[in-house]
Amino acid sequence: MSTTLTPAPRTEPAARRTAGPRPPRRPWTLSKTAVNGALVLATVYTLLPLGWLVTASAKNTGDLLVGRTLTPERFHLGQNLHDLATTGDGIYFRWYLNSLLYAGLGAVLCAFVCVCAGYAFHVYRFPGKEQLFGLVLLGVLVPTTALALPMYLLASELHVVNTFWAVFVPSLVNPFGVYLARVFCAGYVPGEVLEAARMDGAGELRTFWSIGLKMVMPGFVTVFLFQFTAIWNNFFLPLVMLSDNRLFPVSLGLYAWNTQTHAFPEYYPLVVTGSLLAVLPLVIAFVVLQRHWKAGLTAGSVK
Repeated sequence: MSTTLTPAPRTEPAARRTAGPRPPRRPWTLSKTAVNGALVLATVYTLLPLGWLVTASAKNTGDLLVGRTLTPERFHLGQNLHDLATTGDGIYFRWYLNSLLYAGLGAVLCAFVCVCAGYAFHVYRFPGKEQLFGLVLLGVLVPTTALALPMYLLASELHVVNTFWAVFVPSLVNPFGVYLARVFCAGYVPGEVLEAARMDGAGELRTFWSIGLKMVMPGFVTVFLFQFTAIWNNFFLPLVMLSDNRLFPVSLGLYAWNTQTHAFPEYYPLVVTGSLLAVLPLVIAFVVLQRHWKAGLTAGSVK
């Protein structure tokens, strides 16, 4: 009688049996190091011009002409600010106040007009509503530079060329702001709340002012920031409309100084330092008003 010996089956460790297939390795392009490296490069690319502006604003004419702008020594920021305040009897700060008036007051009124129009398009029904909104969207497609000459001819007919109103009034119109305000009203202004206000006896103006405007405040702030930035950086319209340098915004004033730097190199530090100061209102506006965007995440909820 013979017996046959069969080899025992090979057993794998329990950990290898229970574990599933090994996940495929992510390509290096999606690795954490590659993503962080790309973010660092993007941050440096974004902040380098601002860093150059900060250091260059503290240099004198000689340092700017020879390219010593990023060196940490030889700062003359105090002297540059003094020259900026005294050149042309302080005309730069007059330009600065003009820009604050154009951009600040113009952006507030424009945002209010856009919110009113967007609220009306969202809440009310009237004949030709969608056709009229289509014309508003058509206005978004027209570049503002293409409207500069027609607006100049219109301002010439009204005899307001080279006045404050020639630059201020066109800044109150923003078709994209109307579109954006309607989108915000559709998301933040529920019809149930408006119906409840009407049932309580509130009129349409009271409903809009007490309820609708507060709910759509994130949209108001968004339109304000967009329009404030657009007016502050506006250059072509003031160039066409204005010839009196006392009415210039800061963008046009700095351009006028920059055109004279070939004949008068001492204007180089003034242009660079003035450009640094011109950035501050935009930074302050975005930092101060960002909390309204965070509050907008819970605005318009129906309890």
